[in-house]
Amino acid sequence: MRLLITTPSAIAVDLGGVAAVRAEDESGEFGVLPRHADFVTALAVSVIGWRRESGEAGYCAVRGGLLTVADGETVAVATREAVTGDDLATLEALVRRRLAAEAAEERQASAHAEQLRVQAIRQIIGYLRPGPAALGGRWR
Repeated sequence: MRLLITTPSAIAVDLGGVAAVRAEDESGEFGVLPRHADFVTALAVSVIGWRRESGEAGYCAVRGGLLTVADGETVAVATREAVTGDDLATLEALVRRRLAAEAAEERQASAHAEQLRVQAIRQIIGYLRPGPAALGGRWR
């Protein structure tokens, strides 16, 4: 079989000679072997595993996506994000690092957005607050 995993910006996996693929959707984990019936499913955030005819294993963490089986020979996955690895321990560490980096970026962006919001409110209050000229020269 051929296994193709793509993101909007890259081809993460493009392999021939794949003997089996394991993936996970809402109903649970499932396997795909050569000559599988045509099939379409929405994937959960999970790890796709495969075994090549030579016995080598591979893994790809995906952030959801769509898996299709066509003609019993092509397994294609379209996902927003894919991270590949040769063993689960290394893949897990890589995904954890990426998630931590994304969380830090989100916190930084959120803090910056809050600073901009506060500055905007201060500017609006400054324009709305009546000055001495608007009150006949006196503060109330």
